[in-house]
Amino acid sequence: MKANKIMGLRLLMSIMLIAGLTSCSKKSSSKNTSRATGWDMDGRKGSNTKEQKAGPGLVFVEGGTFTMGKVQDDVMHDWNNTPTQQHVQSFYMDETEVTNSMYLDYLDWLKNVYPPTEEIYKNIYEGASPDTLVWRNRLGYNETMTNNYLRHPSYAEYPVVGVNWIQAVEFSNWRTQRVNEALLEKSGYLKKDAKTLDVTADSNFDTETYLNSPTSTYGGNEDIVLKGGKGSKKAPKAGKDGTVPTEKNVYARRSSGILLPEYRLPTEAEWEYAAAADAGEREYNIYKGQKKYPWSGGYTRSGKRQSQGDQLANFKQGNGDYGGIAGWSDDGADITNEVKKYPANDFGLYDMAGNVAEWVQDVYRPIIDNEANDFNYFRGNQYTKNKIGEDGKIEIVTKDNMKFDTLSNGKVVVRRLPGQIAQVPIDEKDTYLRQNFDKSDNTNYRDGDKQSTRYYNFGSSESEDEKEKQERTMYNSPKHNVTADSLGKMVRKYDSSSKRTTFINDEARVYKGGSWRDRAYWLDPAQRRYFPQDMATDYIGFRCAMSKVGPKANKKKSARN
Repeated sequence: MKANKIMGLRLLMSIMLIAGLTSCSKKSSSKNTSRATGWDMDGRKGSNTKEQKAGPGLVFVEGGTFTMGKVQDDVMHDWNNTPTQQHVQSFYMDETEVTNSMYLDYLDWLKNVYPPTEEIYKNIYEGASPDTLVWRNRLGYNETMTNNYLRHPSYAEYPVVGVNWIQAVEFSNWRTQRVNEALLEKSGYLKKDAKTLDVTADSNFDTETYLNSPTSTYGGNEDIVLKGGKGSKKAPKAGKDGTVPTEKNVYARRSSGILLPEYRLPTEAEWEYAAAADAGEREYNIYKGQKKYPWSGGYTRSGKRQSQGDQLANFKQGNGDYGGIAGWSDDGADITNEVKKYPANDFGLYDMAGNVAEWVQDVYRPIIDNEANDFNYFRGNQYTKNKIGEDGKIEIVTKDNMKFDTLSNGKVVVRRLPGQIAQVPIDEKDTYLRQNFDKSDNTNYRDGDKQSTRYYNFGSSESEDEKEKQERTMYNSPKHNVTADSLGKMVRKYDSSSKRTTFINDEARVYKGGSWRDRAYWLDPAQRRYFPQDMATDYIGFRCAMSKVGPKANKKKSARN
């Protein structure tokens, strides 16, 4: 009887052991096989889902629905912020405005990689440098800021100003490359410290270049662009016939989950949603009240016991009153102020009202067309694709074919740096029989294109010359022009026509939020203004955003009660 029990116990243990081994085998197998085909996935993990981590300086903003353009006052009678219901996807946004210290990192990198002492590169550094003369005033003594604001350490953590929209976009692009370069180095795909010791104009890193043609990164230097990364498998051995199998997946890819999406300017909808931070007023599926400012309540001073009477933002309180009477109750600043000096809003974002106004991506139009789209609204899409050279490969920008733009004010800026992939507008091959877009430049869609004007004659085949087209455009703005003569000298042609009717054009960009120069009226997140994209001021700065990939929320939702 006892022997039977022992045999039975051994049999049970054997069954459990086999079941356990089978289970382990299945788990192990499932990590390396496709759920679609059951095939081996070339070393990729079967479950390769990774949560996106916030890039340096960013905080998470969970997307949702809000009423865009909802203001309590419209004393300017602009009628350019009619309320519309919009939905914004989750994204990340800079905790603070980009500071002088952050922007100087950019300038120092440019100076090191593209020495302005060399004639071919001089416009790169000069074109990226902020305009420090924006501080000057005909009847004001502001030379202290002109000479010191950008570089003096006392202003290091103050928001950068004197930066036009184009410069802000280029800074965002540079930031993308430096962040992803550091991530790849940390993961073992790039040589350690190459980003500082080995980088040159002809040998540097660009994210899209690495993804499309890794061997073109750093000028194709295999000592810098490494294969496999950390924890990589050993190189394949030669087979019986002496041939060595080709290595697969030796470079990081988008599917590796290492690289982050690009840093960029936020869209107007994203910026307004993040500034309003209505999530702090939520009660189940409604908002309990309308915020006039990024904080709760309708006043600019704190009502909390510990900080009662303190100003909640840096703005102009009245004529000749930029900071208040000296003492405890002033706002602590006469011009801009150091970031994080005022309370953050409910998303953890600082200075979404006051300090400096901020550039956003959008081209300005008086109307937000929610009938055409109410999801991630944005005006200004210009779709491009990688340029393919005569050899059938993507064309990499070199120092011989860099792209420069001469702005209407004569400033020369670079648009494509060496190491990046040359871009061209999409063509009919990409748009044929599509319903969602039909051309590369969609800036004027439903507001500014020919069909939108009152002169549009549907079905008319009459041709117009260029002069007639200009006279019949929807936004008849001044057209200043800068050209170079045969000696390379800039010739500036100012448009002095008396027939211009507006300053709105395709180069007018939206900026949001009040600044140190503005009254409290402009602190409302829904207020909107515009400024030429190639001009800068002493009161407009910017912050960067990054799209969120994957799930809408970072944390699992649970019932409130």
